[in-house]
Amino acid sequence: MRILILSDRFWPEISAPSFRHLEHARAWVAAGHEVTVVTGAPNSPRGVVFDGYENRLWQKEVKDGVTIIRLGTYMTANEGTVKRTLDYMSFMLAAIFASPWFPKFDVVLATSPPFFVAIAGWGVSFVRGRPWVFEVRDLWPASIRAVGASESRVLDLLEHVELFLYRRADRILSVTHSFKTELAARGVPAAKIDVVTNGVDTTQINRDRATFDARSELGVGRDVILAGYIGTVGMAHGLQTMVDAAELLRARSDLKLLILGEGAERAALEAEAKRRGLDNLIFHDYVKHDLMPSYLAALDVSIIHLKPDPLFKTVIPSKIFESMAMGVPMVMAVEGESAQIVQDADAGVCIPSGDAKALADAVTALAARPDERKRLAENGMRVAVERYARTPLAAAALRTLEEAMRSAGS
Repeated sequence: MRILILSDRFWPEISAPSFRHLEHARAWVAAGHEVTVVTGAPNSPRGVVFDGYENRLWQKEVKDGVTIIRLGTYMTANEGTVKRTLDYMSFMLAAIFASPWFPKFDVVLATSPPFFVAIAGWGVSFVRGRPWVFEVRDLWPASIRAVGASESRVLDLLEHVELFLYRRADRILSVTHSFKTELAARGVPAAKIDVVTNGVDTTQINRDRATFDARSELGVGRDVILAGYIGTVGMAHGLQTMVDAAELLRARSDLKLLILGEGAERAALEAEAKRRGLDNLIFHDYVKHDLMPSYLAALDVSIIHLKPDPLFKTVIPSKIFESMAMGVPMVMAVEGESAQIVQDADAGVCIPSGDAKALADAVTALAARPDERKRLAENGMRVAVERYARTPLAAAALRTLEEAMRSAGS
């Protein structure tokens, strides 16, 4: 089978879709399929093209047997609604207009958010006459409302377009069971929706891949418990709660918190922590993917947090699986399906999101119980391999692509 993936975020960018699609593509290539990824030049989160790349109309490279076509797009930092929308739309238009020159393919997978990639998937499918799969990683544009980024009536129009795309897709691939339930309640046929959760490449994310002492680089001694959040520092993540928790823990010299990553809220959070004099809260820029195991291994506790909004009860942050694979116990401040995964794995402590005291108390409790941290860590590593390894998940996603071809009569 010849598979075309549309994703405006891809390797070597640090993001959940980058990891998911490269790791799935590797597995599909290993199984004998041809995979082409259409994306832009790597530039996220700063909107600056990575070293070794240029923002040209068309670039082609091969990574682990996967053909990558990079199209020229408008680029901006991961902040500001208008500029980011222009960024997303530029990739959508570039993908549709360039589609006649893409290599032959049997099925296209378009991943959202951003929602405009799904529009590109429908457009490319129409131009080339091939079936397409709408991969839903978040309910967009509902998530824009959830973070308060916009209340524009334009979102009402986009929701009509969203439903149009769900109806037009040959199959829908959801990363959570909650999304499937929500879409079915909105009239999307449940029979055309498959669920393949995110996972982790346990051959790449494990303790053996920690190649240097990140704690020393962070200036954290071995006698200090380090609890950290690693990922995008965006509007959805509600990391003001970590600043408030650091305030509650400021008298504890044996505890430090870490926010590692960049995004729309990073500068404001760092300024607020500085204003309060919170020396126990460390900020660090994002790091390359091959360094991620070292920074995860530096943590005694992994913090996973989203804003307290009902919509976020339906999401599953990929940080869960990376923390499991690295053997780092979690404080899970995302309710719903995510919390259930952590509880079922017995790999962390679940608390309400947006509750600074609950966060501070959970970190304090785990800091005092090294045996409990070890037990949770061992559970997480075992479950990551048994339930969330990428290869079997990639095989499940491949079956969705095959079903799309069958349902379209390809």
